[in-house]
Amino acid sequence: MDAPEGWTLEDGGKALVRTFKFKDFSEAFGFLSRVALHAEKADHHPEFTSVWNRVDFRLTSHDAGGVTDRDVALAEAINRLAG
Repeated sequence: MDAPEGWTLEDGGKALVRTFKFKDFSEAFGFLSRVALHAEKADHHPEFTSVWNRVDFRLTSHDAGGVTDRDVALAEAINRLAG
């Protein structure tokens, strides 16, 4: 499985990871809010950490034990939401 643009396969292919950086906390938080609304509708929720202007994602399907098409679709949606 290929990683979407900007994403990296990590942990032996068990997770997609990416870091996004923004101008400030407000931009990062707004982005996370958009991602949260999409994730809730898709019923597929990302692991993330947020520190001021940086948001780090780790996408995996725990029940499948690794990356699935749902993770790839979520990564692509996150890319679109990042603009």
